[in-house]
Amino acid sequence: MSRTFLYARVSTVDQDTANQVLEAKSAGFDIPKSRVIAETVSGTVAAMERAGFRSLVEHKLEAGDTLVVTKLDRLGRNTTDVLATVERLSAMGVRVHCLAIPGTDLTSAAGRLTLTVLAAVAQFERDLLVERTHAGLAKARSEGRVGGRPDALTDAQKDEIRAALAKGDTSARALAKEYGVAPNTILKLTRETTDA
Repeated sequence: MSRTFLYARVSTVDQDTANQVLEAKSAGFDIPKSRVIAETVSGTVAAMERAGFRSLVEHKLEAGDTLVVTKLDRLGRNTTDVLATVERLSAMGVRVHCLAIPGTDLTSAAGRLTLTVLAAVAQFERDLLVERTHAGLAKARSEGRVGGRPDALTDAQKDEIRAALAKGDTSARALAKEYGVAPNTILKLTRETTDA
């Protein structure tokens, strides 16, 4: 008897998979909770390197089962990896159904063609985003702007902390409390002092 599973993935902890479960239900898939595999991991991580997905493939899916994903990028953002994943599932006798591509079994010949084109476009979009980000950072550096969070301490405060650390009569934790910063900030100054 064939079973249906849902693989729901989000990239960050401030996101959740509830919408993906709802999308599957709205599309007519009534999937029991025990067959919903949800995890928080970047789409750039290869599918078989994700604990939840690997467990699903190695221990739960069987020939005749169907794996539902809401969008292709839930499987991954790397074309080669997505194709290899679908090929592996196909070899196991598992159908892959993507809600964003209605009526297409990704393990069929037509499905693999559609999959190849869409996965390539998704990777192209991601590569463009990375290129734009790097170009923006390079432009900012050339204009003298430095990205990231501003320093929590002024140069004068850093000098005071270094002097206090050199004397050795106070702890990093006490200095952190005094200056209203995390102890790691003080420890970073300690490392910078010893590296200099």
